[in-house]
Amino acid sequence: MTTKPKTAALTGRTLTAGLLAGTMLAGAPILAHAADMTDNSTVAEVIVTAQKREENLQKVSASVIALDSKTLTQRNVADFQDYVKFLPSVSFQSTAPGSTNITMRGVASGENSNHSGPLPTVGLYLDEQSVTTIGGALDVHVYDVARIESLAGPQGTLWGASAESGVVRIITNKPTTAGFQAGYDVSGNTMNGGQGYTAEGFVNVPVTEKAAIRLVGWATHDGGYIDNVLGKRTFATSGATVDNASQVKKNFNPVDTIGGRAALKVDLNDVWTVNAQVLGQDQWQQGVFGYEPSVGDLKVNQFQPDRAHDRFYQAAMTVTGKVAKYDVTYTSGYFQRALDTLSDYTDYSFWYDQLHGSGAYWTDSAGNVLAKPLQAITGQDRFDKSSHEIRIASPKTDRFRFVAGLFSQRQTHSIVQDYTIKGFDPGLSPKGWPGTIWLTDQMRVDRDQAAFGEASFDVTDKLTLTGGIRAYHYKNTLKGFFGYGSGFSSHTGEAACFIKTTYRGAPCINLNKAVSDSGETYKAEATYKVTDSKLVYATYATGYRPGGINRAGNLPPYNAETLTSYELGWKTSWFDKRVRFNGAIYEENWKNFQFSFLGANSLTQVANAGQAKIYGFEGDVAWVVTPHLTLSAAGAYNDGSLTKPYCGVLGSCAGIPILAPKGQQLPVTPKIKANATARYTFDLMSWDGHAQASAVYSDSSWSELRDVERGIIGQLKAYTLVDLSFGADKDGKSIEFYVKNLGDERANLTRYAECTTQVCGGSTYVVPERPRQFGVRLGQKF
Repeated sequence: MTTKPKTAALTGRTLTAGLLAGTMLAGAPILAHAADMTDNSTVAEVIVTAQKREENLQKVSASVIALDSKTLTQRNVADFQDYVKFLPSVSFQSTAPGSTNITMRGVASGENSNHSGPLPTVGLYLDEQSVTTIGGALDVHVYDVARIESLAGPQGTLWGASAESGVVRIITNKPTTAGFQAGYDVSGNTMNGGQGYTAEGFVNVPVTEKAAIRLVGWATHDGGYIDNVLGKRTFATSGATVDNASQVKKNFNPVDTIGGRAALKVDLNDVWTVNAQVLGQDQWQQGVFGYEPSVGDLKVNQFQPDRAHDRFYQAAMTVTGKVAKYDVTYTSGYFQRALDTLSDYTDYSFWYDQLHGSGAYWTDSAGNVLAKPLQAITGQDRFDKSSHEIRIASPKTDRFRFVAGLFSQRQTHSIVQDYTIKGFDPGLSPKGWPGTIWLTDQMRVDRDQAAFGEASFDVTDKLTLTGGIRAYHYKNTLKGFFGYGSGFSSHTGEAACFIKTTYRGAPCINLNKAVSDSGETYKAEATYKVTDSKLVYATYATGYRPGGINRAGNLPPYNAETLTSYELGWKTSWFDKRVRFNGAIYEENWKNFQFSFLGANSLTQVANAGQAKIYGFEGDVAWVVTPHLTLSAAGAYNDGSLTKPYCGVLGSCAGIPILAPKGQQLPVTPKIKANATARYTFDLMSWDGHAQASAVYSDSSWSELRDVERGIIGQLKAYTLVDLSFGADKDGKSIEFYVKNLGDERANLTRYAECTTQVCGGSTYVVPERPRQFGVRLGQKF
């Protein structure tokens, strides 16, 4: 029989020892992460759907990390930036919430994620539907979530083009007919002078014995932490000085978010079930989320307003049932996102004038040089995505078993980017857009169809062989207008139009391109069960990213890229399931990878960058030390580098300047990323008390692939983040005190320039981890 400790106190020595022990364990590889306990003496069993069927995590021969509902709550996870810390194989670049490019296992080139650039290499899924969009992964508020699954390595066989290097899935709690459930949580926090709050709640109501609904809602306010301070700039051509006195404000980057989810489950009979859901979120952002080190800590000089309004909704339906002994699943989803932005682009006009005298070309209607050519960008992005998948699966207990299906997806992206300069001559602007110096008005359509299947055969009770294939076809089109007015340029923009009639809001059409291709991705795997609690596996898998279009007429399309992975992994439990240790080592060959960058006039260009190789090691360990003390750790090591020099063209670099030499470390991904958590439970005046400490370490990395740009932008330095929490629970009630980023570290998450690095690099921005945050959360479950 286990007795609870007599003291309610948790000493600093105990907490420190637990954290250090967890940190040492972080050196072990990770594969599956979920350190909650079922009976306080063993590591809990976790069910995942990584291979499109429900399976015990320890039986899945793939690299999967699962943060379950309790883990997310215990670690005070509320958004992407919170949970990605605990996914060591995942890296990212971000300029603002919702403007985040996700990468996995070092498969990163430092691309700029422009609207006319390549598709992402990592798929972000909300339940069964991909919600991956170019320009940024959705920052879905995390509440009433069953788990977050991270699948590392090529997942092309089952998950397609958006899963070349991996998949991240947010899986929501579904309605249940088991009984009434409800709960709420309210919290408040403060950081660097900016205060925030969160209010969340859910209710689950059985309507009949065969139907239930679940309603969820949230509202959050994140306080700002970047100060826009007084600054001045003198333009080289006019000699005029401008200041930003009208925009000066402390903590000028707050974020407000409201959202909700309504789900319905209906059991049509004993075999067939329908789950339908609508989820929506509306977010308002002010200011910018990077600071300028040259101006000061958490300080910038912005000369015009910056704001964003990001809203989306998803409607999805899943039908599950059986035909004979086979499980049949049909999923359908419709996703729509609208993003309106207003951005200060003074950096562009200032630095181009300083370095190239461009101010001489920015004149008013009388032909006079503009004294203060402040530039801004008004953006409108509209995404529509529909997807359908039907699949059939044989019983997972069969000696020969399979999953097979058909998939179809279509995404449209309406793009408007209006670059304006105050006082600019309307006669020089694109027709119908007075004051505009550059206009992008385009429609992009990405289509993807596939047939896929995976089959496994138990050769013996211990040895299983698996093979998979996905045959795919994609077609991407881009049509519309981009560039200057005919009065400003005689050969680009409006002057280059080959269809003179208006298109959408644009004066004419100078872009109408398409690219399509077909192919296959493969998977082969052998799994050997050493014992009931230990298995090893070897996997060969491929992934791909579709080719695409370069807008500039003198640039050819870029080719599809491929990723080939060789992985050796293990899933093990030890000491009567008190310890779980999973891991994998791998080699990945990245061929013809796509690299997007800002070229002439800060226009996005994409070129295949040759080849790279990545060697990696990842692992996860969870240890129930005592019924009251648990330690968990996860870590990844990725060593990725070019195997050929990069010179901006595919093929030989003979006679062409080398932009990045052979052996150059790939950007974005640190060589080492690890986390460790220690949690201790105890009696606290008839309540169940707990104390927890988490530490996250990230090695240094680069934002850029190219040598010159690295020298300008600088390196992302190594950092360590520590979070602490203390709280108690009783009869469904809970209270939690927490501190995030205890050391107030200025962890560099991203470094960037507003325009072409060699022009605007004099104003480098650093996106930091949010400053130290103190918070308290109260909750109740019914």
